[in-house]
Amino acid sequence: MKVAGFDWDEGNWPKCGKHGVSRAEIEEVFTRTPAVLADPFPEEARMRAIGKSAAGRYVFVVFMLREIDGQTKLRPISARYMHEKEIAHYEGTS
Repeated sequence: MKVAGFDWDEGNWPKCGKHGVSRAEIEEVFTRTPAVLADPFPEEARMRAIGKSAAGRYVFVVFMLREIDGQTKLRPISARYMHEKEIAHYEGTS
C-alpha cells in the first residue's frame, strides 16, 4: 500500500505532541520500517507502530489510515517515547 503523506490537524497534533515527540520524529519512525501491529480498539481500525527516530529514540505511535482526496494518508492518533522495559521487550523479540 502506498501512503501519500500524513494527516495532521488540530485534532491529532496536540495529543501526539503532549508527550514531547515532535512531528518530525513521528514521521521518521515510518521512514525507518517500524514494527506494525493491529491495535485492539473496537470502534475503528487502528494500528500500532514501534520504531526509532533518526536520533535513535524509540517511539510508540497509534495511527490509522484515511482516504483523503483519493490518496491514503497516515493519521497519527497518539505518540510517546517508549519506556526502558518496553524497549528491552521489543529488542528481545524483534
